[in-house]
Amino acid sequence: MANIEVRSVEGLAGTGVPYAYAVKAGPWLFLTGHEAFDFAAGPAPEVEGPEGFPSFGAPRLKREAEYILARMRKTLAEFGSDFRHSVRVDQYYPVYEAVRAYQLARHGEFGDYIPPSTSVLMERLFAQSSHISMSMIAVVPSKDYEIGKLYPKEVPVPVGSFFVPAITCNDFVFVAGQMATDENALDPSVRLPKETRYWGGANAVRRQTEFIVKKRLEPALAAGGSTWANVLKAQIYVPTAADIPDALDVWQQHVGHPCAITAVPTKGFGFVDGIVEINLLALRDGAKRKKEVLKLDLPAMSSYGACVRAGELVFASGLMPVGADGRVVGGARIAALDGIAHAAQTQALALLGYAERICKAAGAPLANIVRAQYFMADVRDFAGVHLAWAKRLGGQPHPFLCLQVPGGLPAPGAALTADFWIYAP
Repeated sequence: MANIEVRSVEGLAGTGVPYAYAVKAGPWLFLTGHEAFDFAAGPAPEVEGPEGFPSFGAPRLKREAEYILARMRKTLAEFGSDFRHSVRVDQYYPVYEAVRAYQLARHGEFGDYIPPSTSVLMERLFAQSSHISMSMIAVVPSKDYEIGKLYPKEVPVPVGSFFVPAITCNDFVFVAGQMATDENALDPSVRLPKETRYWGGANAVRRQTEFIVKKRLEPALAAGGSTWANVLKAQIYVPTAADIPDALDVWQQHVGHPCAITAVPTKGFGFVDGIVEINLLALRDGAKRKKEVLKLDLPAMSSYGACVRAGELVFASGLMPVGADGRVVGGARIAALDGIAHAAQTQALALLGYAERICKAAGAPLANIVRAQYFMADVRDFAGVHLAWAKRLGGQPHPFLCLQVPGGLPAPGAALTADFWIYAP
């Protein structure tokens, strides 16, 4: 774990799960899966409110947002950084009401610079009482990692969000989650007549995906001095697992370059009738780092995209627990031994095995996972995921985000999709 520094708690909320709430890897800072509870003790009095009158004082959602942001500010400061040097934020909520409270608090903390942002609704967050889950990537300040703000005229910013639609930082271009919208509503060119489900042979997911790729992501890349050939990583959010094939089919038609892809079912989006959101990371043209598509021996259906290296960072596609036979790992065995076989543990062990192959191809140990996002069919099965982590990595703190998707995952019987970022200097 050379050049990696971890901030962690030995037992998350009093449990046996060691949690890495911040990881410094070279110049990069990863704060993953922050929710409004005390990492060591569990419930935080300043969030929960008075025991006999919990709704007294500031609104609960505001308390949550301010608690998360204050702790992040303190954590960044420990590494000599701050919100002005953040390059990406991801926010997840179970209800729309939390978005407004969070964005107001965020604007107060970040001021006139809010980095590229993605915000979507999920079925539930890690803690049952949580309404906001926030993750951040930032850099340690230096002249080589200054942030260039991009405001291409073709890429509007939603009213009230205030985030910068794209930035440059060293060799990279970070593009915020984009939708088929203008500042206020769904773009008229993708709005389908209410009287029909299909129009011109295309459904809404396909039309919106195409619009986002051509009218939002492509101009954002161009503004950052990049092209599709340099794309490294995309996260694609759609309403259900059944919508993923349409979105990916359109993506492949228009992009045509290998990159890491994670596609996730999503409960809700920021605009009425908006049903696709895509964020993006790419290298700039002429970057010192070079894009390398790793050659891997992974089951053909274990991911939707490639695994890509750019210098010291390795971006895996969302990994799914599908084996070489095209079926979810351990299915029959788990059903036969339901007293001892835990689906999430069995599947997570398989995914960590896939991740180890990726790390080996990049010349790094499995311990160099610096960001682990788990999109789960049921959050309550996370215990099995951590048991798998502990079996492979012992007591190493786990830098995880855990969310529950609506309606299940693409592969029948899958407990999770895992999205790993790896540091390979």
